Amino acid sequence: MEEDSLLTDLQWQVPHVGPVPFLKSSDPSSSYFVILNSAAFFKVGSQLEVLVHVHDFQGKPKKYGGDYLQARIHSPKLQAGAVGRVVDYQNGFYKVFFTLLWPGKVKVSISLVHPSEGIRVLQHLQEEKPDRVYFKSLFRSGRISETTECNVCLPGSLPLCNFTDLYTGEPWFCFKPKKLPCSSRINHFKGGYLKGLLTASESAFFQSGVNIKMPINSSGPDWVTVMPRRIKETNSRELSQNSGTFPSGYYYKDQWRPRKLKMRQFNDPDNITDCLQRKLVYLFGDSTIRQWFEYLTTFVPDLVEFNLGSPKNVGPFLAVDQKHNILLKYRCHGPPIRFTTVFSNELHYVANELNGIVGGKNTVVAIAVWSHFSTFPLEVYIRRLRNIRRAVVQLLDRSPKTVIVIRTANAQELGPEVSLFNSDWYNFQLDSILRKMFSGVGVYLVDAWEMTLAHYLPHKLHPDEVIVKNQLDMFLSFVCPLET
Repeated sequence: MEEDSLLTDLQWQVPHVGPVPFLKSSDPSSSYFVILNSAAFFKVGSQLEVLVHVHDFQGKPKKYGGDYLQARIHSPKLQAGAVGRVVDYQNGFYKVFFTLLWPGKVKVSISLVHPSEGIRVLQHLQEEKPDRVYFKSLFRSGRISETTECNVCLPGSLPLCNFTDLYTGEPWFCFKPKKLPCSSRINHFKGGYLKGLLTASESAFFQSGVNIKMPINSSGPDWVTVMPRRIKETNSRELSQNSGTFPSGYYYKDQWRPRKLKMRQFNDPDNITDCLQRKLVYLFGDSTIRQWFEYLTTFVPDLVEFNLGSPKNVGPFLAVDQKHNILLKYRCHGPPIRFTTVFSNELHYVANELNGIVGGKNTVVAIAVWSHFSTFPLEVYIRRLRNIRRAVVQLLDRSPKTVIVIRTANAQELGPEVSLFNSDWYNFQLDSILRKMFSGVGVYLVDAWEMTLAHYLPHKLHPDEVIVKNQLDMFLSFVCPLET
């Protein structure tokens, strides 16, 4: 039931029109946006509404929706920014809603990430080509070695090795080697990316500089002036714990300001040491949370990495601060994982790892599982999160004082090829599922999605240090909240 309701909520309204020629597809350069009531008087806390009208390459207005847009407001001089909420009217018009959160001159930026014609292609790939990233394993015994292909499921009727996890039931298979037993599997690695996925007419919808993440210009002013609130009104700032505050925060002077809690600044390594002393910190997931491990071990001199001889970028990694009794661990999630080479006996599922943690007030867990699931149908991701959530609930049940933080997905740079495997549109869906499935579970969220979209730096799979620092300040604010 939960899966059905998640999938229903996520149905992207793409019109059922036949094949659309490129010239009739959405063209960001001939589309425009208008700030509604731009002459009005705005103050901090006001809503700003922007109307977007999408046109095709012949300059004609589109009659249907389904385009994927990203929107933000920002004040470059103040290093301030926040995201907007896009509503698709299914007729070529979109409305974007912003909450004005700081005073000054505020500029609106809207971009077309993919035209609806491109989204249809991405949907088709998600359902029909889940094997467009493929994986391999090496099997070895004595002098004989063989490599075969592996995945969540494999086509055809060749004999398989079944590596389905006994505890979580997470499926994983490899084609059986011809001469070796399944038990001789040594490692797991990314085989590669399938080529030639698109027809010529489909690839026209994925052109850098034409229709991937391109700005839509404004017709008329693209900024408004926002006046400060009077002192009386400021006291009742939205610190109420209503669920689903949107946006969840904003940047001001390059510092993230969540709207629901006061975020602390950990500008000095000693602040971090004070916060984490006597703590066990576990980081589980993909390379976007490995960035946290790298940031902490680089920034905090007392946190010394202990060389386990693990493969670079893969892990597991361990860092110790003996003086302050801090233990920091990183481990990648189980397959599918597109890392270079992970030894078979290091392929651990996050849920199983959580089941092995005692927990308590000195235990901190952070999880990021998203990027390696972008090529699969959403059901694969839902199953993984359900397993992780069950383990999270059990951990909080036996040790309610454990702090568990989840880092959401983030936007990244997109070109014609990356779009087919890692598009923001895929990750936007994963992110929506993650938020719904973990709401009300008792975990904290670091909103990396908004933190990349609201920032002026270009989107990257591994965001720049200033963004990572803000993520860690947020994470550490959950671990060591301001005494209130």
